[in-house]
Amino acid sequence: MAGGRGTRMDIPGEKLLLYHKKPLVLHVVDALVSSNCFSSVVTATSPNSPNTEKLLLENQIQTLHTKGTDYVEDLTFALSNFEEPVFVVSGDLPLLDHTIIQDMVSKHQKTSSWQSFVVSKKFLEQQNLNLEYSVLIDDTECYYTGISIVNPKSGTTNETHTILDDKRIAVNLNTRKDYDLFKNS
Repeated sequence: MAGGRGTRMDIPGEKLLLYHKKPLVLHVVDALVSSNCFSSVVTATSPNSPNTEKLLLENQIQTLHTKGTDYVEDLTFALSNFEEPVFVVSGDLPLLDHTIIQDMVSKHQKTSSWQSFVVSKKFLEQQNLNLEYSVLIDDTECYYTGISIVNPKSGTTNETHTILDDKRIAVNLNTRKDYDLFKNS
């Protein structure tokens, strides 16, 4: 997913073009490609991210243009374009790498129509990290990482959760503070 406004970052440009060795969105795409887990990598862009879309196209990365209304609507539209399970990931995960992607794919529960990868609140506190959306799993407070494996043709939304306490999926650049912490670490 690469079509958000990035308004919480309070920066003049597009969030996914923030640079750390390379633009953030290219780091995420490279991790997906180098995992060798997928037949293709498709990025969902929108009118909110014209420069991100331009960069992706210049790098021969397939894009799917959404309306940019909001995350849920854009994701729903993107998923409607696929028949097979889709690995959904936000484009703002600066520590994502091919090995953690391979680990998540190996944990895929094929009977689940929507498998979300979450991290525990305890882990986030130990790492001095914050995420926004929580869920209670077997009396453990957990937070969504923005990574899911979704079967768009399953017909039901049977969500399962996999707790995977790993910094590579917990560091998400949503705010300027997040970016400053990452940049200075």
